Amino acid sequence: MSYTGPVLVVTMVDDPTADLVISELHGRGVPVVRLDSGDFPATLSVAAKITEEGVGGTLVTPTRTADLSHVRSLYYRRPSGFAFPHLDEQDARFAVTQARYGLGGVLAALPGCLYVNHPHRIGDAEFKPSGLAAAVASGFRVPPTLITSDPVAAKSFVEEHGPAIYKPLSTPLYRVDGVSCTVKVEEVTADQLDERVAGTAHLFQQKVGKVADVRVTVIGDKVFSVRIDSGLLDWRTDYERLSYSVVEPPDEVRTALRRYLAYFGLVFGAFDFALDRHGVWWFLECNPSGQWAWLEPATGLPMVAAMADLLERYPG
Repeated sequence: MSYTGPVLVVTMVDDPTADLVISELHGRGVPVVRLDSGDFPATLSVAAKITEEGVGGTLVTPTRTADLSHVRSLYYRRPSGFAFPHLDEQDARFAVTQARYGLGGVLAALPGCLYVNHPHRIGDAEFKPSGLAAAVASGFRVPPTLITSDPVAAKSFVEEHGPAIYKPLSTPLYRVDGVSCTVKVEEVTADQLDERVAGTAHLFQQKVGKVADVRVTVIGDKVFSVRIDSGLLDWRTDYERLSYSVVEPPDEVRTALRRYLAYFGLVFGAFDFALDRHGVWWFLECNPSGQWAWLEPATGLPMVAAMADLLERYPG
């Protein structure tokens, strides 16, 4: 089958990873329409028709027009949220909902489109408990884990499985003195846990005695595996301390990667593993829209080209 329509790239304005992929696609002569759904309806408009052939019509940005019936692929990255600051609270809430289910629904229903990844599948896979359960079912080794709001259960788990760590179930941004911060992964002891645990849900996990981390990025049928040495509990806290080397995943890990992606209907995934001194790969998480392009300069792995191949739907 021949694919001649555009690639839609749905992301925010400041996205260096998308910039690299778009540049690669432009160099191949592949048409690209970039948009941020958060620009709707100010500078982004849609006129979609539902016909016997599925969704058709047009999507119009300040510089491009896309025929919705001939979109080759959609790269869903990190768009900003819908916002209607000129409306009062009630009207804005209504408008945001209509935009989400209207424009969002159209973008999720394009006929013959390859999604990298489909926004609904991303939403499913972003729930950590679902991801951990899927990891076990897929054949990964997963550290003992507890999700709880019960202080007694939390204390009991940490006493039984310590040393243990605390992880946020999601990573909303905080602002401290105007600086964006996130809640870090940290080691936790039983005596630190009190009635405050009852305030919301928390994730506790047995700490892996790791010697390194591994980031495995799956792009279509390509698997890129990079060992990250840092000496840090959470390597994301200090990129200056990281060193990288290309490694080969064990066969059982490769098999589990495919099972996991198939479970959620994904074609891309950024997997994180802890590697212990016995060579065991412990699954930590998979981000269905994670970052990856920063690894290419450090390793020489052709990751941008692989993503462009996938979006172009290049068979080679």
